[in-house]
Amino acid sequence: MSFHSNTGTSGAGSHARPLRTAHFASVAALGGFLFGYDTAVINGGVTAIRETFGVGAVVTGLAVAMALIGSAVGAWYAGTLADRYGRLVTMRTAAVLFLLSAIGSALPFTVWDFTLWRLLGGVAVGMASVIAPAYIAEIAPARNRGRLGTLQQLAIVLGIAISQVVNWGIAGMAGGAADPLLGLDAWQWMLAVEAVPAVLYGVLAFTIPESPRYLVMRGQLSRAHQVLSTTEEGELDERLDEIRESVANDHRPRVRDLRRVGTGLFPIVWIGIVLSALQQFGGINVIFYYSSALWQSVGIDESSSLLLSLSTQFFNILGTVIALLLLDRVGRRPLLLTGSVGMTIMLGLATYAFSHANTVDGEPNLANPYGPMALVAAHVFVFFFAISWGPVVWVLLGEMFPNRFRAPALAVAAAAQWLANFLITATFPPLSEISLSMTYLGYTVFAAVSVWFVLKWVPETKGRTLEDMDRATMAPTG
Repeated sequence: MSFHSNTGTSGAGSHARPLRTAHFASVAALGGFLFGYDTAVINGGVTAIRETFGVGAVVTGLAVAMALIGSAVGAWYAGTLADRYGRLVTMRTAAVLFLLSAIGSALPFTVWDFTLWRLLGGVAVGMASVIAPAYIAEIAPARNRGRLGTLQQLAIVLGIAISQVVNWGIAGMAGGAADPLLGLDAWQWMLAVEAVPAVLYGVLAFTIPESPRYLVMRGQLSRAHQVLSTTEEGELDERLDEIRESVANDHRPRVRDLRRVGTGLFPIVWIGIVLSALQQFGGINVIFYYSSALWQSVGIDESSSLLLSLSTQFFNILGTVIALLLLDRVGRRPLLLTGSVGMTIMLGLATYAFSHANTVDGEPNLANPYGPMALVAAHVFVFFFAISWGPVVWVLLGEMFPNRFRAPALAVAAAAQWLANFLITATFPPLSEISLSMTYLGYTVFAAVSVWFVLKWVPETKGRTLEDMDRATMAPTG
């Protein structure tokens, strides 16, 4: 049943549609930029914050990782907010929370209110981590959905990279992360800078349309058709009818919809949860959150450590751009497998190098050739992550769940990812003090497990519409 006559596609319109769709996806991905900046900016200030508040390894780990608990909370509720109030309202709410967290965490009184402001920023990160891939998957045509979905990860890595540039630049101007600059310590300015992209995100979220699938869920078919006409070519009435059919018998998705009667969670939900956990259990965010402190712990000075943290982001960006180009050509599974194998090898190399760390004149030291070996392994590990598990997991989470419970399934998977991230981040400082090499050996094991998991369980979603995935994942199993 059709509600509109099909609109023709002029040459000008055909050229304009990809640009408009890219604009919509890019604004949504700004949440990813803030996600990356907020979670990684702490890297430059870990040692200074520890000294400022006079706390030990356990409290430091909790202060850094508490943002990840907030991220789990934000991810858990983002799906409900997005389905009740819309994708755009959820984006704008996240922007406000980012802004409040930036100001509050830059001006703390104690380590405890600092931790609470970081928790609030984490809620915003969790919301952005869910809403961006969901919105991009729903607004983008199937033929280039993977490429546009990768914008989220590209924005994340750019946010991480910019945070390291800001950290290095501010620390350089002040003389160190703990040194004063214009009335505040340098680490406080590092955190305060986040207010700028937070405001930009909130403003630009008023320049994009609501998701057509959300509009169909709300019975706003004319608006949904209008949005589709700005992003897709061809028989728009057929696309609208296809979306209507997929949500025709829907109710507002809830977490309980993820369960089959008598059999527990749908298998596709478990796949999403394990994918999310394995993305974190390889220890990628140890590099992003603690690399400066990590390199200092093996004898490298603060300025060089910040520069090394920045250099890893070149590999992160390069890998993400390569993934952007390959994702819709070679598919999701081949990239995941390539990354899993490469990460396993590099983590094993880092484990071997760290096992040779020793103490010289009371200071930790990683002598040649083990120091360069660890540096090379860390950088190449980041590259393999960036071409695979970084962008591909977020694209898959936006694609592989059926329409009738995409939002809550994405929320559960993202919450699992943030809880796994919290576990790795909070335990790294005390575990690394016990044995850095054994800690990295654990990450190596999880990377190896990811190879088997992709081969056994992960579906290929390349080139399939969300409605195709809906039918495939909800089909009864034999």
